[in-house]
Amino acid sequence: MDLGTNTFNLLIAENTTEQEFKILVNTKEGVKLGEGGINNKIITGAAFQRGINAIEKHFEQIKQFKPDYIKAFATSAIRDAANGEELTAIIKQKFNLDISVITGDKEAELIYHGVRRTLPFQDKRFIILDIGGGSNEFIIADDQQILWKRSFKLGMARLLEMFQPSDPIKHDEIIKIETYLKNELAELLEEVNNLKPQVFVGASGSFDSFVAMLASKKELNNNAGDIFHIIPLDVYERLHQTLISSTKEEREHLGGLESVRRDMIVLATIFVNFVLKEIKLKTICQSAYSLKEGAVFEILNNSL
Repeated sequence: MDLGTNTFNLLIAENTTEQEFKILVNTKEGVKLGEGGINNKIITGAAFQRGINAIEKHFEQIKQFKPDYIKAFATSAIRDAANGEELTAIIKQKFNLDISVITGDKEAELIYHGVRRTLPFQDKRFIILDIGGGSNEFIIADDQQILWKRSFKLGMARLLEMFQPSDPIKHDEIIKIETYLKNELAELLEEVNNLKPQVFVGASGSFDSFVAMLASKKELNNNAGDIFHIIPLDVYERLHQTLISSTKEEREHLGGLESVRRDMIVLATIFVNFVLKEIKLKTICQSAYSLKEGAVFEILNNSL
């Protein structure tokens, strides 16, 4: 289980070889742990209860498969909240589930191991971005090793609470957000200049939503079981313009967009568009694998 800020994610898999696995269940429950308190380092009572309810729903599926091994990871919202330990203690008491609260560095490492398994590239450097509710992880790597990694406290729940954009968002608000990002991501931009990645890869929730939205509009093929997509820049740009001009009510009718992401998807596309402009790469790749798949890989290799 990957206990993120926006969603609690469940992956049930069985190993087929020492380094390969077959996914049996891959599902998620919206929790919005950061809503109303993330920048004050608190999980509100309502968010607290959503987290417990999500674990309960996941255990309904877990019981059907009777797994030999259960591992749960908590990331930014639980890691940073003053009452994060209280939530993990209640989950332990109620479900007998031990939760490992991992660092941002470890989160980035697991994301790399998950994403690397999906990429068709060899002899190329790539930059990975995993957009979360509490933090965003950037990794610059090749198919052999991580060259640089960093977790930034720039998750979409944090930015939403900080900027409280209009509906629809205004141009001057976008400029204000981009100015803030340029300052906060100075270290990343310096490393991009030094290491010169050639491929941009997005992983996890927001990028899954981009693919699902484009597929619903027949602008991208998304077949069941696909774990890697290439999104042409002009196709993404059209989606970006649709999102930044949309109201929340209009986003309720966009195919492929989960309800848990309707508030944050505008900030997510602004974030991605800013990064693409700064690093000057022309194509977006999307990996369906991320932290939880990377965790399975490490478990199978006895390194977790």
